[in-house]
Amino acid sequence: MPGPPRQLPPELSCCAGACPCSGVQGVHVPPGTALALPSPFRSGSPLTLQQILVLALEPSLTPPNPPHLPLLSSQVDFEDVIAEPVGTYSFDGVWKASYTTFTVSKYWCYRLLSAVLGIPLAVVWGFLFALISFCHIWAVVPCIKSYLIEIQCVSRIYSLCIHTFCDPLFEALSKICGNIRVALRKEI
Repeated sequence: MPGPPRQLPPELSCCAGACPCSGVQGVHVPPGTALALPSPFRSGSPLTLQQILVLALEPSLTPPNPPHLPLLSSQVDFEDVIAEPVGTYSFDGVWKASYTTFTVSKYWCYRLLSAVLGIPLAVVWGFLFALISFCHIWAVVPCIKSYLIEIQCVSRIYSLCIHTFCDPLFEALSKICGNIRVALRKEI
């Protein structure tokens, strides 16, 4: 049985009905308009309306990283690492060459490291989380349940002892100490 119809992301929804520009219900973008959104295919070019709609409605084509977890490469820009203060500038050629060297080396180092270490680390992390899940399901939860069952019996015995021995003692002490009166006087 098919589930409910897929909803477009809020940034794409603006028309109540079928838009005359795009021909798609809920989307108002003039045809041929390229929106500057990052492509999950890393083509470097802005996406067209048709590509955005395909990505929005097809979950298997969405980028591997959720939007709340940005890629490391998008977090560190050249200007964040190498920043010249106002009034101090190097030659344009040096700045452009440095920018290109930084960007290309970051890009290729990331790709090389992910190609070499991506699969082995995925296996390690998969094994680690499987081990944690296994221990939690087969050891931690049963131990906690067993402890709670056993402590319930102990708590009943403890409560019985407190009510039998301590309650009368403290009640008697309260009656003895209840008649003590303290009066403070200030003498001049």
